[in-house]
Amino acid sequence: MAAAAPSGPRREELPPLVVKHRGPLLFAVMAAMVMQMLDTTIANVALPHMQASLSATQETISWVLTSYVLASAVTLPLAGWLVDTIGIRRVFISSVVMFTAASILCGLAQSLEQIVFFRVLQGLGGAFLSPLAQTIMLDTSTPAERPRMMGIFTQGVMLGPIAGPVLGGYITENVSWRWVFFINVPIGICAVIALLALLPQTPRRERRFDVFGWVLIALAVSTLQLMLDRGAQKDWFGSGEIVAYAVIAAVAFWMAIVHLATADHPLFPAALFRDGNYVASLGLYFLVGMVMMAVLALLPGLLQGIYGFPAIDAGWLLAPRGLGMLLSITLFGRFINRFDPRISLAIGLFLAGWSLWLMAGWTPNMPMRPIFLTGMLQGLGLSFTFIPMNLIAFATLPPQLRADAAGMTNLFRNIGSSIGIAVCTVLLARNIQINHAELGARLTAMSVPFDINRLDTFGPVGDAALGVADGLVNQQAAMISYLNDFLMMAIACWAAIPVLFFLRAGKPAPGAPPPDADMGH
Repeated sequence: MAAAAPSGPRREELPPLVVKHRGPLLFAVMAAMVMQMLDTTIANVALPHMQASLSATQETISWVLTSYVLASAVTLPLAGWLVDTIGIRRVFISSVVMFTAASILCGLAQSLEQIVFFRVLQGLGGAFLSPLAQTIMLDTSTPAERPRMMGIFTQGVMLGPIAGPVLGGYITENVSWRWVFFINVPIGICAVIALLALLPQTPRRERRFDVFGWVLIALAVSTLQLMLDRGAQKDWFGSGEIVAYAVIAAVAFWMAIVHLATADHPLFPAALFRDGNYVASLGLYFLVGMVMMAVLALLPGLLQGIYGFPAIDAGWLLAPRGLGMLLSITLFGRFINRFDPRISLAIGLFLAGWSLWLMAGWTPNMPMRPIFLTGMLQGLGLSFTFIPMNLIAFATLPPQLRADAAGMTNLFRNIGSSIGIAVCTVLLARNIQINHAELGARLTAMSVPFDINRLDTFGPVGDAALGVADGLVNQQAAMISYLNDFLMMAIACWAAIPVLFFLRAGKPAPGAPPPDADMGH
């Protein structure tokens, strides 16, 4: 059990949840969260090998990823209710156990149907790991320690998208795609043992479960994800299936908003949405999720398709983003805390936008140095964004709302990631077609060393020359399309800076309990 906070003048220096061995506990919590964050991206590079091994098609193998995302998104809104009802200890440990067991089953799967089902179980277990890890780190920290804790948490969040492709590529090529899942097992077992010994139980309270609200949110998120995943395959709104998904998602989202605003006991407490800092931060979580994951989704194709790097080398070229974050948090962690969080956010968004603007100036024939430097700059910008964003979002919320708040912020970040990847991918494919047509129409004797209009008279030689010309046009069309996406994301980062004027500097709202008050978990 957690030690009781003593009364007296030093009460404000104690965290809401006092534990004896905080260091080992936080290490176990971070291990569980990093395991889950890695798994969200590590399986991507193994899909071709899974497809061959499980006799799946290119369309059906994508359900290995989609099933996990859907299960996680549907489960996320339950975090706050479960923590209040059965306690954070039971929820977190059960999640790690389920995630680890499902990882074993995924590695043993012998058919596509089996691995999709086991990935659903894995998503159900993994949904709570990131938000509850954030909650535990906040609740075991004093206000002065929270910037450092958010820095550590941010590193864990970023480790998955950055290290996942590298680790997944290495394991798949040198061992087997099944070890992409088996690698979770020793980490999960060690985390469970440590959590059983170190994580205390928190007070529970009766809380009615909003079934209707949860169904609406689950339906909205599920149909939105299905629309984004299947849109490109079904020609988007030219397909009745995609139109149906869009209509259901829009209606369900609207009904969910109305229900949450009017229900007596909504799934998410109304106090969350009365906090201006938190509501504005949700928009920033959405934006950061959209930009961060869209960039990471676009870069492997650019690095391999245009620059010709192998998959493992392309994964290594994504690592500077994590290195930039690590260096900035190490060097400027305390410095960031001394600033007004809004100033740090503005600096972070400006740097992230600047890195994307520099990427919009890349050329097909370019050394690795600009790729490395823009990655470092982007990591620096994200660290200046994530840490104050977390501090602002949670500074004015009482501790008993943190589990709900963390679940909501992770949900918004996931939705932003899905929309960002879908929008950038669609624009990329569309712009490639448009640019190819425009560039092809402009080919002249000044741009290629032969007469395009007379190539058919040269037989196989002419066909080969035409193929070379078409390859050059394809490369230029794809390059321009990638650069347009980067420029669009740079503008989105800079356009978000005015939103910061609607934030307060992290001071508690009138009548709200202080952020470090001992009010539950």
